[in-house]
Amino acid sequence: MITREPTIERLATAKSLLLTPFGLDESHLTQALNEIKAYQVDEADLYFQYTRSEGWSLEEGIVKTGSFSIDQGVGVRAVSGEKTAFAYSDDISQASLLDAARTVRTISSAGQTKRTKTATQKIAGSRSLYPGVDPIATLDSTTKVALLGKVEKLARAKDPRVIQVMAGLASEYDVVLVARADGTIAADVRPLVRLSVSVIAEQKGRRESGSSGGGGRFGLAYFSDEQIEKYVNEAVHAALTNLEARPAPAGEMTVVLGSGWPGILLHEAIGHGLEGDFNRKGSSAFSGRIGQRVAAKGVTVLDDGTIADRRGSLNVDDEGNTSQRNVLIEDGILKGYIQDSMNARLMGVAPTGNGRRESYAHVPMPRMTNTYMLGGDKDPQEIIASIKKGLYAPNFGGGQVDITSGKFVFSASEAYWVENGKILYPVKGATIVGNGPECLKRVAMIGNDMKLDPGVGTCGKEGQSVPVGVGQPTLRIDGLTVGGTA
Repeated sequence: MITREPTIERLATAKSLLLTPFGLDESHLTQALNEIKAYQVDEADLYFQYTRSEGWSLEEGIVKTGSFSIDQGVGVRAVSGEKTAFAYSDDISQASLLDAARTVRTISSAGQTKRTKTATQKIAGSRSLYPGVDPIATLDSTTKVALLGKVEKLARAKDPRVIQVMAGLASEYDVVLVARADGTIAADVRPLVRLSVSVIAEQKGRRESGSSGGGGRFGLAYFSDEQIEKYVNEAVHAALTNLEARPAPAGEMTVVLGSGWPGILLHEAIGHGLEGDFNRKGSSAFSGRIGQRVAAKGVTVLDDGTIADRRGSLNVDDEGNTSQRNVLIEDGILKGYIQDSMNARLMGVAPTGNGRRESYAHVPMPRMTNTYMLGGDKDPQEIIASIKKGLYAPNFGGGQVDITSGKFVFSASEAYWVENGKILYPVKGATIVGNGPECLKRVAMIGNDMKLDPGVGTCGKEGQSVPVGVGQPTLRIDGLTVGGTA
């Protein structure tokens, strides 16, 4: 059997779905880009996308809903200075391409034409981080329904206090093709799956919930019996723990964050502030601080789109740039920002493979991929034992941040009160309030147990959502403000 190099294979797949069925080939893309380049612009690109999605959800013991959708279209962009003109259409045709190209090229500041030279085509370099499979086809419908039924049965068998089980199974097959004015052409084939489990437990009239789940860029076979039971155990444990939870105390105290998903605090409080657009405009708390100490020694933060099979990983970003492993903070020193093409050009640096968009109907912007802190040398139990009085939060819910000030607020979905190094009891209603840059400086102990989240993260920015990953080791942070219910 003869196989093609993965980059060429992905390009062939993208052309077969996004060009050939509509009577297009690469000459039509060049023609559209030349229409834009006839005017004085700094950048221009075409972004074609085909997305097939499926979802199943179980509630009250039965699969209540199933959905299936197909979306496809093309976005056309021209950039002049820091201004962007953008048009999109779900009609993929030569006529719509040329119409969009003539519309966006008017962004040229002087409206002046220039002589157009056809760029030499080059295939963008890319990675091979995940299989180019259609995950929807990796299990048949009967097996998918049975999988959700298995979640229900397992969860109810764990404890008689479990009174309700909800589960969802989502699959997506996403194919993109990018053509740039400099002649670059790139493609990616992106599978994405996720299994979500939520339970409600009741005891003496009190009801509490717990949730778990995971996924990544692979097929549905990932959800083995062992993996399903792991998610069920975590969800049931969280619900039963919350049944015993007492009101959380409030005040300034030591907080220990668990490894993995609590890295969402790092993502929100630190990561967004390191995105290139905020720093170019001077609106981030980290603006103009390259080379300065912004965190305690030992704190190293990366954004890495190159980790195999991860939810936030990309072979190429949505501008056709190869994904990268970017060191943002090294041993407490700020090293750089994450960049898309436009902000990188305006700041005089290279793109970092972080140009991302929700779909063909959205413009790209600098966005995180997998953002995490490297591990240290402390045993996690040693870190917990070091708490005189404080909070241990192994799991987080939602949160928000103000980019300009760096202030954040997060809710802990699972937390415990600790005194003299001993975990005494679970608490409920704890919110963690702080300032991102100040929080990093107060990191006192870093665990040796760095891990990534299970594959559930979605990041929102300016109305666009994209899949991301987070991670961190167990961390002790001194002097955080905890808002409680006690």
